[in-house]
Amino acid sequence: MKNIRLGRSELEVSPIAFGTWQLGGDWGATDEEAAVAAIRRAAECGINFFDTAQAYGFGASESLLARALKGRPRDEVVIATKGGLRPMAGGGIERDASPDWIRRGVDSSLKALGTDYIDLYQIHWPDPKVPFAETAGALADLKAAGKIRHVGVSNYDAAQMAEFSRTLPVETLQPVYHMFRRDIEESVLPYTKAHGIGVLAYGPSGPRLAERRPHPRIPLRARRLALKERRISGRAIPPKPESSLGTGALRAARAGHVGEPARHRVGARQPGRAGRHRGHSQPKAHR
Repeated sequence: MKNIRLGRSELEVSPIAFGTWQLGGDWGATDEEAAVAAIRRAAECGINFFDTAQAYGFGASESLLARALKGRPRDEVVIATKGGLRPMAGGGIERDASPDWIRRGVDSSLKALGTDYIDLYQIHWPDPKVPFAETAGALADLKAAGKIRHVGVSNYDAAQMAEFSRTLPVETLQPVYHMFRRDIEESVLPYTKAHGIGVLAYGPSGPRLAERRPHPRIPLRARRLALKERRISGRAIPPKPESSLGTGALRAARAGHVGEPARHRVGARQPGRAGRHRGHSQPKAHR
């Protein structure tokens, strides 16, 4: 597999990344052995880019990824994770991009991933309660300390990236992008192109719009909240990770961006009760 450069980060990554959202327990039980085997097989096939997040089970997904990559030379893989989401006492998740929580999150991710540094650290969602300059300043300090090497954001629009970059340049963006959600083509993709920002698309094959009935594993309340958020902001999260590389991802890959078809189940889920849905707005949706 021929690698590509991920924007101004200059990270050399496979054009397909292996996403690990499904390994955090939010979509039901995980067959850990199957998940480990899938990650190792992906690496054998030339995928060197693995994306996870602190909020994917708060250590569960990161630890499983670390287990799968154990023994492989560290410089042969690019590990990306995300932070800025905090578990709520009563259940659910809220945004928290405060310097203290970001620093604690990085240390937690380093421990779970079993590594001395994170190749790409991304802020999961913009936090309206914390000035971007404070978040970016904390990341600049962590970068100077060698704990993280590159900084990106997820689910930010062009104006938010511009404000963040006044303190610390955004190197990558992880947005939702598929044939039914092409709004980033209006201003976000032009901005990333103009500023050399690498784009790592998620949900490339889109929601299951062809289904007449909502997927039974997605709680009714979560579906309603996700639809409400879509109406209010046009930025709702796709209700379910998908299983194939969609039109949006193919377009992004041709443009030198990265798609993440491996956010699907990769045979790692077992039938069972679904966990928390990432579309909650109280808790906040956090894909």
